Amino acid sequence: MITIYHNPDCGTSRNVLALLEQAGVEPRVVEYLKTPPSRDALEELIRLAGLTPRDVVRKKGTPYTELKLDGASDGALLDAMAADPILINRPIVVSEKGVALCRPSDVVLDLLPRLPNADFRKEDGAPFLYDERMPGSNPALVKALNAEDLPTDDLEEPNRTFHVYRTLDGVIVGFAGYELYGEDVFLRSIVVPPGDRSKRIGRNLVPLLLYRARRQGARTAWLLTTTAPDFFERIGFRHRTRDEAPAEILETRQAKSLCPASANLMSKAITF
Repeated sequence: MITIYHNPDCGTSRNVLALLEQAGVEPRVVEYLKTPPSRDALEELIRLAGLTPRDVVRKKGTPYTELKLDGASDGALLDAMAADPILINRPIVVSEKGVALCRPSDVVLDLLPRLPNADFRKEDGAPFLYDERMPGSNPALVKALNAEDLPTDDLEEPNRTFHVYRTLDGVIVGFAGYELYGEDVFLRSIVVPPGDRSKRIGRNLVPLLLYRARRQGARTAWLLTTTAPDFFERIGFRHRTRDEAPAEILETRQAKSLCPASANLMSKAITF
C-alpha cells in the first residue's frame, strides 16, 4: 500500500498522484488539510523521510512569517504544523521502499516497486524524469559535453557524481553532475540535447539534481555558466561575485582553469 499526503490545490501533489495512478497504483489518499496527521504521526513521517521539521515546514502561502517561525525549535515547528497543517509541505509519500517529501515530483519514482514503461507528462507538459548514476568516463556523457564545448578534462577525477536522465520510456534527455564540498555543491556538466530543449526538461532536471545533492548534505548550489545565465536565473539562481563564493568552490578545476574568467558565477539555496 502506498499512501500520499495530498493537497489537491498543489500542482506538485497532483502530478505525484497522477503518476502513481499511471503506474497502476491505487494509493491511499490522505487530504491532510482535512484529516491532518497527529503531531506524533507527523514527527514519525519526518524521521522516516530522513528530514527535519525545518525541512518540511512550508513558508509560501502560509502563516509562517506571522507566527515568527524563523528561529523556532523543531518542537515548536511540529506544534505549529500540527495546529495548522497548511504549514506541512507536500506531498509526503509512504511506500514499502521508504518515505519521501516528493519535491520535485519525479522523486516519487524512487518509491515505486517498478517504473512505468511509458512516457508520462506533468501538468505543464514536461516529462517525468528518472536519473541513474553513471561514471564520468561514459562515452555518451563525454560526447554530449564535447558537443556543447563543456569541459571534459576532469571527468574521472575524485569527488565527481554524474547522472543520466531518461523519460519513462527510456529516452535519454540530459546529463548533469556535481562536486560536493560539505554544505556547498558545485553543479557541472549540465546538458540537454538540442532536440530536447524548449520542452521544460532543464527546469525539471536541475531540481532533481539539487534534490540528490541535498540528500548528501548540500545546502547551497554554485555553478559557472557562459551560455545560460538567463535560464538559471529563471529557476532561482542569483549572480554572485567571486569573493562571495566559498574557497572550495573557487578551488575547483572548472573555477580555476577550465571555465573562462568571463563565466557567470551563480548560486541558489537548496530547499524543498
